[in-house]
Amino acid sequence: MQFSAWPSVTNPWQDLVEETQHIEAAGWKGIWIGDHFMVNAADTSGRWQEAWTVIAGLAALTSTLRLGTLVTGNTYRHPPILAKMVAQADVISDGRVTLGIGAGWQENEHIAYDVPFYTPPVRLQRLEESVQILRSLFDTPVTNFEGRHYKIVNAPLNPKPVQSRLPILIGGGGEKVTLRLVAQYADAWNVASPVEEWARKSRILDEHCERVGRDPQTVHRTGAVLVSPGDPAQSGRFTNFRKLPHLVDVLTPFAEAGVDEMIVHFNPTLSLGDRKGLWTAFQHEVAPAFS
Repeated sequence: MQFSAWPSVTNPWQDLVEETQHIEAAGWKGIWIGDHFMVNAADTSGRWQEAWTVIAGLAALTSTLRLGTLVTGNTYRHPPILAKMVAQADVISDGRVTLGIGAGWQENEHIAYDVPFYTPPVRLQRLEESVQILRSLFDTPVTNFEGRHYKIVNAPLNPKPVQSRLPILIGGGGEKVTLRLVAQYADAWNVASPVEEWARKSRILDEHCERVGRDPQTVHRTGAVLVSPGDPAQSGRFTNFRKLPHLVDVLTPFAEAGVDEMIVHFNPTLSLGDRKGLWTAFQHEVAPAFS
């Protein structure tokens, strides 16, 4: 099992740059950036940096980390425009970008920014059309597509991504539709859930792969863990990190269940210095147990 980092975009840009460069030096595989426009809470006044401009900036300031979104909401990213952004970020990074995308779920940002939210079935229909458009734009000279929700006419994409196949990750755990979309269209999958639920959904994904004639082993499977060191008040949402060996015990069942890549997020309210220390400590004291 490999490990990637999930730094917070609620901290200042210069802190994010310093933290990301520290993560790279500490030996992490990649970073994932949350693609939202505001916090999902009553008070939305706090800082929230925009994901794709952040990725483009960090792409120019790093050299080994993979860079991806966890995950872009399809509702607020028109697919051809998104394809242009992603391809350009891949060029800047020299081929280190993964597009993480989902149907969209955070209603408050849609209301605040006047973005249509749609019903869940329509959001999923739009996602299915979008990933087909994105794949075509990345891989073919000209894209034409006519669906229920999008019509693309003689659309070029130049420059193309540096990668011969830029990976598309679909995020979500919907067992009837979302996991079918992963099996049909995605290179990778993410859902953040307890290990028993993750393993059950992974088995359902296997079944969808079999139905569409795909080798289940070709889907890169990721999970996520949120960590707050020694804070009992956060115990309901975050894994207690008071003792590093405890996290080995927490993560081992995920590795046994088939997680290829675990994405780790430390409580962003910790100081920059504390977070940097934890990124290093994890690589020294936790990651070797899974190498």
